[in-house]
Amino acid sequence: MITIYTNGVIHTFQASQPIVEAVVIKDGRFIDMGSTRQMLAFWRAKSDIVIDLGGKTATPGLTDTHLHLSLQAMKVIDLDVTGVTRKADFLHNIKKHGETLEKGEWLLGAGWDENLFTDGGLPTKEELDAVAPHHPLFITRICEHAAVVNSKALEEIHYSSTMPLPDGGDIVTDANGSPTGLVLESASALFKAQIPEKSYQTWKKALRQTITSAISYGLTSVHSNDPAYLGGLQQTYQLYHALLNEENMGLRTNLLIDYPFLEDLHAEGMYAGYGNDTLQIGAVKIFADGAFGRRTALLKEAYADQPGQYGEALLTQDTLYAVVKRARELSMPVAVHAIGDQALENVLDILDQFPQAAYRDRLIHAQVVNQELVKRLADPGRIVDIQPRFLASDYPWVTDRLGSARMPDAYAWKTMLDAGVICGGGSDAPVEPLNPLLGIHAAVTRKAPGESHNGWYPEQKLSMQEAFYLFTKYAAYTTNEEKVKGTISRGKLADMTVYSADPFQMKNADELLDTSVELTIINGEVRYRKE
Repeated sequence: MITIYTNGVIHTFQASQPIVEAVVIKDGRFIDMGSTRQMLAFWRAKSDIVIDLGGKTATPGLTDTHLHLSLQAMKVIDLDVTGVTRKADFLHNIKKHGETLEKGEWLLGAGWDENLFTDGGLPTKEELDAVAPHHPLFITRICEHAAVVNSKALEEIHYSSTMPLPDGGDIVTDANGSPTGLVLESASALFKAQIPEKSYQTWKKALRQTITSAISYGLTSVHSNDPAYLGGLQQTYQLYHALLNEENMGLRTNLLIDYPFLEDLHAEGMYAGYGNDTLQIGAVKIFADGAFGRRTALLKEAYADQPGQYGEALLTQDTLYAVVKRARELSMPVAVHAIGDQALENVLDILDQFPQAAYRDRLIHAQVVNQELVKRLADPGRIVDIQPRFLASDYPWVTDRLGSARMPDAYAWKTMLDAGVICGGGSDAPVEPLNPLLGIHAAVTRKAPGESHNGWYPEQKLSMQEAFYLFTKYAAYTTNEEKVKGTISRGKLADMTVYSADPFQMKNADELLDTSVELTIINGEVRYRKE
């Protein structure tokens, strides 16, 4: 089947024809492009469908290089407290949600951020007990590196002050040795082990809704990390296979596989690139450290607002070495969460000891990078997955964590791009909103929507084109797919995102906030059309 899209302002992101009016698609791939007149003259008699873009602007289909569709789907199922700005409202929402549950059922949720609370800090265990007296409670922070629990949840894990905790995790206690209700990092696993698994059908329904939402934001491809939440490798792959290959929902998905499932991957005969153009296995996911919010990201120098605290290494160097070694034995790349500069250095020290795999290794977040780290990242076999929208959520409080002297090395996207570091753009949704235009806005303006200043460390601003490249052209490199996607070129997969306004003609990047996605085109087919 041949489809022609005409009368557009189509930014191809390739040098030979940077802007065209029309594209011709056959069997899901671009086969020709040029002026509307030329394309209709040559192809109209052979085409099955002609779609008039009506002067709208299009780019290659947007890619989110790092998110968690499972956790985004969880917001459909459990309590969502994202964006709540008062502790009192947080507690009220817990109480109301608990009233919808059976007595004794786990009260689960996600999305709290104590930095937003205007009426005090985190609730105490006793306050959580008061609003959820009949339910064990477990609600994760927006970053997923901390959680709050109540007494019933502690009873479920048979908590005692002498119980062993997982490496890198903590159940925070007060001066009297009593749990405060705050749980950090890997200690969450103790609670998750007691929470009943959601059914396959529950996950499938929620993921279906989430995938539909992602496509409505203009996303044509995503890289998602899910086996730890979706019940392991086999069920994760089966869910996506059912939705994407059998139901043909369309969203191209690359699956990052958490390292505890590495042997399952081997047993299933799966490897990086296994699958098809719609569903593929990606890299082995590893966590090297935590996040800035609870001061668990691992830094070379102590936190400015908590002397003596450097963060947490979630794996010892010996364990990290063993995981990378096993990944390499299976010819797998790794994708390592490393926010702090010490965590990043630890990871690079180990990667330097191994030959590169056929697919690029990925360093996820890399939020503090000195010049030496930048040089080490500027390697064609390495990718940095950045989340520009983090800046809009983290400033100004992150300056208290890091101190002014360290800030020029933080969120330093321009420095990395100028040094030749390949960067892909993502959201880490649900940590940040799924909408990629918000990430692009943050990359260009370095401020949150509604702020009127010139941007945090404006020398690190990206141009509109650079910001779009993060989510298109450069994003394709993260999965070694630069020859099949990322630009609108002959022979490449026919994915496009169409907008209500031309981002490259905007006088003020804040206009992005009022820009909507008009069409999402995947494999040449319209998968979303704005009503």
